[in-house]
Amino acid sequence: MVLDKLEAARGPLSAYTLLDQLREHGFRAPLQVYRALEVLVKDGFVHRLESLNAFVACSEPHDHSHHNHRMTAFAICDTCGQVIEMSDELVGKQLDDWVGSTGFVAKKAVIEFRGTCAKCAAIAA
Repeated sequence: MVLDKLEAARGPLSAYTLLDQLREHGFRAPLQVYRALEVLVKDGFVHRLESLNAFVACSEPHDHSHHNHRMTAFAICDTCGQVIEMSDELVGKQLDDWVGSTGFVAKKAVIEFRGTCAKCAAIAA
């Protein structure tokens, strides 16, 4: 049900917004939502947007395992809230090589661009 709500959403949702939307389905505590989100993120169906402390359904079919060098980044519109997911294996490999060359062992990487989407920029122009 959590994934269904995220897939139907027009933008990112916080865990508490999800809880409010799922109360009629028996969800009563934030922990229920957080547990579901934890599994969905781990399995690659959902992404957590760090800068918003919110979640979006994955929009691209790709492997989220650590061994896959695919890099995922998000472009987040500050005006309308649209989130665009971008993924690139070559860029991911280059970033892994770059970080690895320092001896640093990365556990997690989050790349988020904040700004204005093309539609909102056209309206403002």
